[in-house]
Amino acid sequence: MKIYIASDHAGFELKNKLKEFLQSLKYDLEDCGAYDFDPLDDYPDFILPAAKKVAKDKNARGIILGGSGQGEAMAANRIKGVRAAVYYDGPIDIIQLSRLHNNANIISFGARFLSFDRAVEVLKIWLNEDFEKGRHKTRINKLDL
Repeated sequence: MKIYIASDHAGFELKNKLKEFLQSLKYDLEDCGAYDFDPLDDYPDFILPAAKKVAKDKNARGIILGGSGQGEAMAANRIKGVRAAVYYDGPIDIIQLSRLHNNANIISFGARFLSFDRAVEVLKIWLNEDFEKGRHKTRINKLDL
């Protein structure tokens, strides 16, 4: 599975740690930026290219990061074919359901609210959870009309 990862300045440090973790597991990973820490950068510059790549590859997943993850998910979800779910800690069921029922292909992390260890725990679940299909597939198909 190809994974695209992107962040702005607020998610930059966590993105780089997650990138190293995922590379150690031999995932096919592409970093879509930011490549340098710039406190004045704008998340759409990195999130939109990553989201477009995920939308083009039905087998790909994306990991995007920002301060809260909210704006990043909003940007990604503007791309047809993207289903970005926000996570900034909380019940793990949120992550499982984002895959089981919503077939989320991007996870948007709120880096200001999430430790590296928790992000790794969540990613392990999210990357390995399958889409349940059935009645949920009908709903997902209506999103891209």
